[in-house]
Amino acid sequence: GEPVRMSKRSGDFVTLREVVDEVGVDAVRFMMLYRKPEAPLDFDFAKVTEQSKDNPVFYVQYAHARCKSVLRQAGEDLAGIDLSPAALMAADLSLLDDAGEVALIRKMAEYPRLIEQAARTDEPHRIAFYLYELASDLHQHWSRGKESPSLRFVNQENAKLTVARLAMVRAISVVISSGLAIIGVSSPDEMR
Repeated sequence: GEPVRMSKRSGDFVTLREVVDEVGVDAVRFMMLYRKPEAPLDFDFAKVTEQSKDNPVFYVQYAHARCKSVLRQAGEDLAGIDLSPAALMAADLSLLDDAGEVALIRKMAEYPRLIEQAARTDEPHRIAFYLYELASDLHQHWSRGKESPSLRFVNQENAKLTVARLAMVRAISVVISSGLAIIGVSSPDEMR
């Protein structure tokens, strides 16, 4: 976008309230945390209103909404399969052997230590960076499933694999929702 020059001397400035009114509190909060504290804040109004991977808050929130959509749709389409939280907790995760699935699981395994480290070192930007990386991994895996039906989260021929994949999707949604809550950003279940 176009930079807005601010000057205390001439009285040209944009208040935080004006920024929040323009783009929303979630975008402001996420973008303020999506940089190291010593880095200058270049707030790009055009970027934070885009619905693309170039807008980090949209990209992460969309990953959460996508997970929720997959789970909702599976619940409607797979009426004969138990997709309750208990069933997903009991899923056979050893069936998740695709490289993309393994990468997503490994990325989620980093989460507890990352939260601990971010808190210990007063570096909340680590959480925002992590959430963007997890969202990116999810979106990449989703795209691979569009190209290769065997990688889709719902496999009509293999109920156990479907339950395992949906357990992974649910776990991703929980991690994203938890991380966003920690930094004070909402995690919408739907985005239109």
